[in-house]
Amino acid sequence: MTLPHRLRAEPSESAPARDDKQMRRIALAGFTGTVIEFYDLTLYAVTASLVFADLFFPALGPAAGTIASFGTLGVAFVARPIGAMVFGHFGDRLGRKRMLVTTLLLMGGATVVVGAMPTADRIGAAAPALIVLMRIVQGVAAGGELAGAALFSTESAPVARRGFWTMFTSLGGGFSIVLANATLLAVGTGLSEEQFVSFGWRIPFLASALLVVVGLYIRLKIEESPVFEAEAEAEAAVEEDEPDRRGSKVPFVEAWRHQPRHMLLVAGISIMQAAFTYLGATYFANVGTVRLGLTRNTVLAAGIAGGLCWAAGVVVGATASDRLGRRPVLLAATATAVVWALLVFTVLQSASGGVYLLLLCVTMFLAGLEIGPINVMLSELFDTRYRYTASAFAYNIGLVIGGAVPPLIGGAMTAAHGAFSFGLFLAFLCLISLLSAIGLPETRGRDLSDVLAPPPRP
Repeated sequence: MTLPHRLRAEPSESAPARDDKQMRRIALAGFTGTVIEFYDLTLYAVTASLVFADLFFPALGPAAGTIASFGTLGVAFVARPIGAMVFGHFGDRLGRKRMLVTTLLLMGGATVVVGAMPTADRIGAAAPALIVLMRIVQGVAAGGELAGAALFSTESAPVARRGFWTMFTSLGGGFSIVLANATLLAVGTGLSEEQFVSFGWRIPFLASALLVVVGLYIRLKIEESPVFEAEAEAEAAVEEDEPDRRGSKVPFVEAWRHQPRHMLLVAGISIMQAAFTYLGATYFANVGTVRLGLTRNTVLAAGIAGGLCWAAGVVVGATASDRLGRRPVLLAATATAVVWALLVFTVLQSASGGVYLLLLCVTMFLAGLEIGPINVMLSELFDTRYRYTASAFAYNIGLVIGGAVPPLIGGAMTAAHGAFSFGLFLAFLCLISLLSAIGLPETRGRDLSDVLAPPPRP
């Protein structure tokens, strides 16, 4: 929906795309930022399933401690929409680049603090409280990171290759899943079980400081999005010429006023990939070690394979969306996910090591297949003036539903009602994403360079 006082620019007036050299730098900036975000989240999720119950929630016992560890994952997800509103607001008002630098520092800083955190046997109840606090900080930062990095790439890229260039932001997620599991595997291989539980798990968290330094250097080198720059100049001109007609200063309000249906549909479409991604990173790891009796190293190696499959899905989904459109790829991914959800967790409960690996890889591939076109569609769907806020908030609402709820209730629901009941619940979530994909318009090729202009005088 076009705002009443906005005129879509003709193609010749569109903000120029960055050249290939600049796009490579922007793609690298998006990639590194997402690596840090997902590395931190995946690292915490895997470690929570392996050791955090004993270290930070020992008073609860093994079962309740594991649930509490996963509960802290949920805390981070609940904080994400708050971060989306905060960083989205200032990203729409002040610029994308500044906010992406800030989210990078917050996310990486919180992860390093977790790595240095005293355990419950040293500081008692303060340990889980501090863990929860750091998870909130990570959630707030993550809420402004992925959607912001994706729209930065989309706003800078040539129209015909938006999916390709935005793909690198998403690929950072796949690489980080590989990196987090590989780092834990490398550390665990060189240490005994006692040493890993004592201090070894901290090494990957503390090592994330290096990623932050590299990511910060890259992000400080990139230029602001050309679409945002054109928008800011046009808005300034309108406010100078007709101050009584200036736009709202609250992008969140404008987004809900003008595109509420799209906000709800984006939240719905985001549920499936979040559920499959975080179930693959957390629930699978827990089932593999606790129920199937697989070794920690086997589970971590499977996690590496899962991350690679997730990345492969992103490549297929993003590049196909440039050729076929965003909507057909989303429809194919979500429709397949509905059927897969009914099967995967029933089979998982008694899977051998090889079947476990296959189930994980297919689950992660489907998640990547959907997220490939989602990130570019987010930017193409919303108006420039509130694009950051709208895309980040709606996307993160979907992540709360899909990313926090299934891993938290999966074990309890399976134990109480059987694995098929959990599969039905997950299939229902995937059906929401499928119906949302049906309701969304095709956005491939949309001109992003909307400019403010005075409305015609009566």
